[in-house]
Amino acid sequence: MTIRTILVDDEPLAIQGLELRLQEHEDVEIIDKCSNGREAIRAIKTHKPDLVFLDIQMPGFDGFSVVQGLMEVEPPLFVFVTAYSDHAIRAFEAQAMDYLMKPVEPSRLADTLDRVRQRLTEKRGVEEVDRLKEVLAEVAPDAVDEMAAADTGEMASNRFEKLINIKDRGQIFRVDVDTIERIDAAGDYMCIYTGDNTLILRETMKDLEKRLDPRRFQRVHRSTIVNLDLVRQVKPHTNGECFLVLDSGASVKVSRSYRDVVARFVH
Repeated sequence: MTIRTILVDDEPLAIQGLELRLQEHEDVEIIDKCSNGREAIRAIKTHKPDLVFLDIQMPGFDGFSVVQGLMEVEPPLFVFVTAYSDHAIRAFEAQAMDYLMKPVEPSRLADTLDRVRQRLTEKRGVEEVDRLKEVLAEVAPDAVDEMAAADTGEMASNRFEKLINIKDRGQIFRVDVDTIERIDAAGDYMCIYTGDNTLILRETMKDLEKRLDPRRFQRVHRSTIVNLDLVRQVKPHTNGECFLVLDSGASVKVSRSYRDVVARFVH
């Protein structure tokens, strides 16, 4: 697998330094180098790279403007490279793969490229399946149905988040969704409870639900979502309501409107 890459920085020495470090990674192919944001947008739209190393502070279009200028096309993976640490939170909000400080340390760069390889492998695997289904649809339509049935669970799982970036108290926390026990809504804010921490996420319940696998994360109350894998006990209550006891010992009330969730544990 070749990682087709574009480097964007208004400092020639910075590009040379990064290019030198990338030479140690044989699967990285540098297909273009740009000195400003406008050049970068044109090059990305023309070459459709897999990965872009992007400086943030540049004359004219900065790095964030480049990302915004590509909203109408399928964007590549972005890694921000900068001399300023105070842009880190905004970089992760822009869905960057990583945020590297200049001068780039070889070990940090290697870790970043490992994550890039994993993400590209997952993406290309999905694309290969889609192409195979197109061919099968013409020559063996019955096989397409069988393939779709077999892949439903796996493909559905891949659509949902495995890690969620949460900006809280001026820091970015990368939370593994497997560790999330429950989520409580408070207006436009979500309280995310893990085994040993409570974090605040500014997002609506409706939007957050779209990011989580509904086979595991279910709403049990108008303002509460629980991780069904971490439910240890069901306690019946009055008026058709009940309580779920979670791994941490926390007790969550299930309202009558969501009794179908409890049925998963009864049958």
